[in-house]
Amino acid sequence: MSFSLSPVTTATTTTSSSSPSLDALGWDSGWEAEFAPYAAQGLLPGRVVRVDRGQCDVATADGTVRADTAFVTPHDPLRVVCTGDWAAVDPEGASDPRYVRAYLPRRTAFVRSTSSKRSEGQILAANVDHAVIAVSLAVELDLGRIERFLALAWESGAQPTVVLSKADLVPDPVGLSYLVEDVETVAPGVPVLPVSSTTGEGLDVLMATIAGGTTALLGVSGAGKSTLANVLVGEDVMAVQAARDVDGKGRHTTTTRNLFVLPGGGVLIDTPGLRGVGLWDAEAGVGQVFSEIEELAGECRFHDCAHESEPGCAVTAAIEDGTLPVRRLESYRKLVRENRRIVAKTDARVRSEMLKEWKRMGAGGRASQEFKRSGRLQ
Repeated sequence: MSFSLSPVTTATTTTSSSSPSLDALGWDSGWEAEFAPYAAQGLLPGRVVRVDRGQCDVATADGTVRADTAFVTPHDPLRVVCTGDWAAVDPEGASDPRYVRAYLPRRTAFVRSTSSKRSEGQILAANVDHAVIAVSLAVELDLGRIERFLALAWESGAQPTVVLSKADLVPDPVGLSYLVEDVETVAPGVPVLPVSSTTGEGLDVLMATIAGGTTALLGVSGAGKSTLANVLVGEDVMAVQAARDVDGKGRHTTTTRNLFVLPGGGVLIDTPGLRGVGLWDAEAGVGQVFSEIEELAGECRFHDCAHESEPGCAVTAAIEDGTLPVRRLESYRKLVRENRRIVAKTDARVRSEMLKEWKRMGAGGRASQEFKRSGRLQ
């Protein structure tokens, strides 16, 4: 297939007269092979650039079209159409409204747990190659939150990069280098780039890092994501509001996930600011973020070491000699526990293992209380 289209739009009309080439949106021979059965049915390939209330904007060879998602809205929230999906859409005139009939299997997907108490995940973006985690230097660094975003990114299958935005607010080069080092300690194997959308510092490096492929822009409200998106795209595609001076928090300027073509090649998905970063079955992602702890755990005397008071524990030895910060181990334990609770909601085996652990811990606690009370063990 060959497509020759111009810049993407997200207009709410049924058809836009312009759209980028599918190659510019990430179309390749692999997607073409996956789409072959739908092409035989006369459907059009396109990439979802925005989803809103049961409808979505899809960039196709006919331009950007508005399509209904009723045919691909299952009960499973992880299988709904998402920004970044490659979709099979009705050709013009086939139906009114036009429908998304299917989407191609995702290569990668960003998933977090919902804020509700139900055992559901929420998909944020699909088919992403790079994850840019925006962290504002206008407020004190929250290393634990950065670790959470990194676990989300690694688990998705994308390559993360941490961008320290608003670097112009830290005029002291030495102080800025210390902040970069602090983040590098919690982001092993991840580039950490100080960037200023005001002065242009670091933008050339960032653009070179994400050139080609699909990039998801993640972060909390007030991290400067919308401003950064405008700079990367080269025009004001996102509204910008000032963060509160008292705490640096933003006001959720971005409310939907939008896909834009980058002038240097590749595409950008800007996501709404996330108040909470709940993990969703992210065991591998957590292990990647805390790779040094996982490596130490492999050196422990016991394979099921809890890294507390067991003899021959390499993790506690690293704590004692100062090579592993206590905060780092506590954060690792917290994310592991949280992830296991999420997985246990849908995995009976994990749920059973957790119940056994709780019973064992409860029995140990009761035995300790009895020993304190009577001076002997039952």
